[in-house]
Amino acid sequence: MDDGARGGPAGPPPGPAAPPVAAPAPPGPLPYEGVWRFTAAAEDAAVPSVRHAVRDLLRRQNVPAPPDLVHGLLLIVSELVTNAVRHAALLSPVVGVEVAVGAAWVRVAVEDSHPYRPTALVADHGQTGGRGLLLVREITAEAGGVCDVEHTAAGGKVIWAALPLAPGAGGAPVLPAPGG
Repeated sequence: MDDGARGGPAGPPPGPAAPPVAAPAPPGPLPYEGVWRFTAAAEDAAVPSVRHAVRDLLRRQNVPAPPDLVHGLLLIVSELVTNAVRHAALLSPVVGVEVAVGAAWVRVAVEDSHPYRPTALVADHGQTGGRGLLLVREITAEAGGVCDVEHTAAGGKVIWAALPLAPGAGGAPVLPAPGG
């Protein structure tokens, strides 16, 4: 029977089977993706040093982050390191900093050895301090990101914020867990 007139399947004539076609390999990481960790002494001078280190890392890796996102991310880093210096230095003379960059997200995390888990205070305009985590949450939410505070296995804590590289990227970041 002739299938050609009825629109039968086109293809090679019958004969030996063709080898299966391999699926394309999943794309590898983008050139700017990776995880970087460093430590800093829990002292006031660490705040600008860490901020500059994160800024320079993003530039060096050519992370495609718009300037307003970088500005917000650096403000978050400054707040998190300031909190560690002010509130955890007694039990944590060194703070750990992690920057993780994925295809669509960038996450910063600051870890200290102090067991106290901070909470964001409500805005009290009569108070001159104590709103760092509130600011971190607001910047993160405005950018469409996520942030959290987690306990570490050693009894300290890690505070992290992840922001999408592109506005409206949404969804949860697909990055390794802080410290992982």
